[in-house]
Amino acid sequence: MVTRAAYTLLWWIALPFLPLRLWWRGRREPGYRSHVGERFGRYSGAARAVGNDVLWIHAVSVGETRAVAPLIERLEREQPQRTILLTHMTATGRDTGRALFGNRIVQAWLPYDVPFAVDRFLAHFHPRAGLLVETELWPNLAAAAARRNVPLLLVNARLSARSAQGYASIAALSRPLLRSLAGIAAQSDADASRLRTLGADDVVVTGNLKFDIDVPPAMRERGRELRDAFGRNRPVIVLASTRDGEEALLLDALAHASPPPRTLAVIVPRHPQRFGDVAAMLDARGLSFVRRSDARAVPDDVAIVLGDSMGEMHAYYAAADVAFVGGSLLPLGGQNLIEPIAAGVPTLVGPNTFNFTHAADAAIAAGAALRVSDADALWREATRLLEDAPAREAMRVHAQAFLAAHRGAADRLWAWLEGRI
Repeated sequence: MVTRAAYTLLWWIALPFLPLRLWWRGRREPGYRSHVGERFGRYSGAARAVGNDVLWIHAVSVGETRAVAPLIERLEREQPQRTILLTHMTATGRDTGRALFGNRIVQAWLPYDVPFAVDRFLAHFHPRAGLLVETELWPNLAAAAARRNVPLLLVNARLSARSAQGYASIAALSRPLLRSLAGIAAQSDADASRLRTLGADDVVVTGNLKFDIDVPPAMRERGRELRDAFGRNRPVIVLASTRDGEEALLLDALAHASPPPRTLAVIVPRHPQRFGDVAAMLDARGLSFVRRSDARAVPDDVAIVLGDSMGEMHAYYAAADVAFVGGSLLPLGGQNLIEPIAAGVPTLVGPNTFNFTHAADAAIAAGAALRVSDADALWREATRLLEDAPAREAMRVHAQAFLAAHRGAADRLWAWLEGRI
């Protein structure tokens, strides 16, 4: 039986090795080597500049940070006197927060879940309340917040069947944690049901904030610039958020596929530390490619672009005729398919979308997305769509209707939060 004491002991055992892990990850992502003291509850610089009325939001990485943007904008509009503290665990998440919000908010690392670090964090910032985005459940943090009477709310919460089984196997740890929360706003009825089964008490369904995200005008303009660089008359497929192992599958299948002449494949790996690995893979296969970071037009005889940039996913989608959302060819759960649908791009996903079950199933049922069984099927379906403009237009129309039917999560969440924060 895993208790909080046993869980904490594991953290204490790992603690001496954590700085080394940060240094190692910082080889490819320098952000992991910045503000290291914050990981242990020591804050300085901009993180000191906090007011007395702090609302803390934790968005672990890129997807959660983008998802919470409508809520932060609402807070800035409705409660401008408050200081918004946004914490992260990943370097890409922190970079995304800086790009979206600049100096309008305070950013910091959430410390590791050891008692002394989370106590320092709460003592330093004195938040009135904390909003944890999606599935960020930390037992020692929750216990420390309860001792200090800081209400913690889980918002935009999602819990796959697979994750629910994992939490059920450590019920001695997860059940008290869930019961300590001041409330949970779930994305779907299925998420809410799983959370209640695990022991959560106050659970409501407000929908998925990601449906309320609009493509920023600046990203649409950058998408037009990218399309000019790609070639206005070339068919373009964006292979987005690909994960380790998927690029090889996609390139193997492409070798014997027959996409339309001059088709350009834009590969955008999910994690920036893999940009170099994918470039080496393309070189090893003798495939000519252009890096997005080269910021130049793509020659007509080059069929691949490596999307080695951060913060431009909206622009990549805006420049595409068809999009595939990665993390779904292999059993990794998939990435956010709402973004390409919001850009009006016909969207393909693989067989593994358990991280986005509700959104993926609903999008497919609405005709806004299509599921393929493997990489070969992906290229067959992409070829069909690239050759069939009316079919692409029909999917765009279905996408607009699908989004319209699912928007409003930000308003519902705000109505639920107003009396709680």
